Amino acid sequence: MTTHDRQPLGRDYQLMVSALADVTRRRDADLDDAERAYQDSATRAAGELARAEGEALAADRWAGAAAAQVLDVDREAARLWDQLRRARGLRVRALGELPDPAPVEAMPRVALQRRPEPGEDVVPAGRQSPRVLLSRAADRIDVTVRPAGAAVPRWALPLLPLTGALGAFITGLVAAGLVTFGDNADWGGFLIRGFGWLTFLAAPSAGVPVAAYLVHSRLRARMDIGGIGLTLLGGMLAATLLSLSFAATR
Repeated sequence: MTTHDRQPLGRDYQLMVSALADVTRRRDADLDDAERAYQDSATRAAGELARAEGEALAADRWAGAAAAQVLDVDREAARLWDQLRRARGLRVRALGELPDPAPVEAMPRVALQRRPEPGEDVVPAGRQSPRVLLSRAADRIDVTVRPAGAAVPRWALPLLPLTGALGAFITGLVAAGLVTFGDNADWGGFLIRGFGWLTFLAAPSAGVPVAAYLVHSRLRARMDIGGIGLTLLGGMLAATLLSLSFAATR
């Protein structure tokens, strides 16, 4: 066999070696890509797992806070209900026992399934907190149901005649306006003047309801006979002065 006959075999061998090198490079590149894809997938999976664990922990904390709030609201509602039952009057005594809360099956499923965002209140948007509602109920019980037993403070006694005088002054001005308007009215003047003079008669005691309301709502006290007398005294003095002034101008 001559040298010329061995040359094609050498070229074929070189081509085979070159092809094998290309295949090896492609294999290494594919292995590198697969390794990078595996590492990326593992990193994303680890991140998703960490985020899921964080969300589960936040949901557990929110559920614990919601359960504690439910217990507090139930205790406060039971206390207010018992306080309302012990109040005076037959109507409130017939309330009976504290009603059972609404079953969870009756609650909206959307509100039960959604986890609130960080910093969001347990109460759904658009609804007031149970603590706020119970606080309003407690204030109403204190103001409208529970009787005020304390006497009017001494520092407030001088204000009662001033309240009576202010009420009598305003009522007297209204009465004077009615009488004056009745004098100049073309029809119904007699009735308007009569209503004005009746308003003059009621002027001395016009400040008593106002003073009683302020004492009861602001001072949590009761309006005794002494406070009523002081208020009437201021009202009578103011009404007398206003009546004399009005009579002098006619």
